[in-house]
Amino acid sequence: MYRFLFSSKWLGYLLLAAIFASACVFLGRWQMDRRAETLAEIDRVVTNYSATPIPFADAREQFNELDPGMEWTQVELRGTYLSDGQRVVRNRPLNGQPGYEVVVPFRLDSGETVVIDRGWLPIGNDNPGAPDSVPEPPAGDVTVVVRLKHPEPELQRGAPEGQLASIDLAAYAGQLGYPLLTGAYGQLASETPPAAEMPFPFPKPSTEEGTHLSYSLQWFAFGVLMFVGFGYAARQQARNAAIDAEDDDGTAEGGPRPAGGEHRRRPSPPRKRKKATSEEEEDALLDAQGY
Repeated sequence: MYRFLFSSKWLGYLLLAAIFASACVFLGRWQMDRRAETLAEIDRVVTNYSATPIPFADAREQFNELDPGMEWTQVELRGTYLSDGQRVVRNRPLNGQPGYEVVVPFRLDSGETVVIDRGWLPIGNDNPGAPDSVPEPPAGDVTVVVRLKHPEPELQRGAPEGQLASIDLAAYAGQLGYPLLTGAYGQLASETPPAAEMPFPFPKPSTEEGTHLSYSLQWFAFGVLMFVGFGYAARQQARNAAIDAEDDDGTAEGGPRPAGGEHRRRPSPPRKRKKATSEEEEDALLDAQGY
């Protein structure tokens, strides 16, 4: 009854269903991977964001190569800002508003230099392509608390003088002319003494999981439904073939055919008897009389 499934047409349908289901599984797993990354980021934020700051001596290796599990860890630094090396980073939207971030080299008491991202500034109204003003960091000895962040990759685009396309620490060090610790930079949490004017502080990262789980389940469901639809179509085809076979058997046995628009076999017209000639009638009469 299901021999039609081995026809080229139905094998093609099955192949299309398998390809579509495979794509759905791929997209579902991709959403699950995205969810795993999101959950890992949420765990880092919850664990590290508000934890007690650690001294630079305990975090120095992180500024050489940041362990992903240490991202957002608070570190206390002591030293001075090198204001001459201050830059603004382009194309940094915040809450849907375009703007910039302000990065400044920070010379530690140990003589090493790290980069601190002091906050966000909106786009300017007076100077196109630049903020209207950039607040200066406090002068002299400063104690800051920063949160560790990974450096950003180099972008293949330029930036005006005094600006950066991304927080690419290696490229930034090349502009400054002195070495930086390039494994991580610090996002400012607080500084003492505070500056008279500050960029806008960064908001706490979101700890919402998002819609990755629901999207992944939807993709898996689509893959399953593709085979359900294929099975339903095959069952309907088999039922129709069975009905046609029963109709053919009923016609062959002289039985009535079911209504519904099926073709009916037209009855054969009665054969006409051949009219006997007068000579044949005369011979038949003589035979009956015994002549």
